[in-house]
Amino acid sequence: MVKNFKKADIIKNLNKTSGFSINFSKKLINDLINIMIQNIKLENLTIKNLGTFKIINKKKRLGLNPKTKEPHIITARKSVKFISSQKLLKSLNYE
Repeated sequence: MVKNFKKADIIKNLNKTSGFSINFSKKLINDLINIMIQNIKLENLTIKNLGTFKIINKKKRLGLNPKTKEPHIITARKSVKFISSQKLLKSLNYE
């Protein structure tokens, strides 16, 4: 079992299971990721039986450097939140 599943691992797996060439698999995965990013930027992205990706806005806040304990400002930013579907949760919990 791979701990950190990278994009290259997905490409190799797609190549082995489908028989697509490495270049075609790479283009397919890159296009899929780009389409997902574009849709998440526009609004929430829901993939049936997997979950929902949402953009959340985080406010600026005061943080501490753990080494020096010196305070610094963490800037406001956007982040992506993933909410898994009930079907995905059930499949993970009842294997």
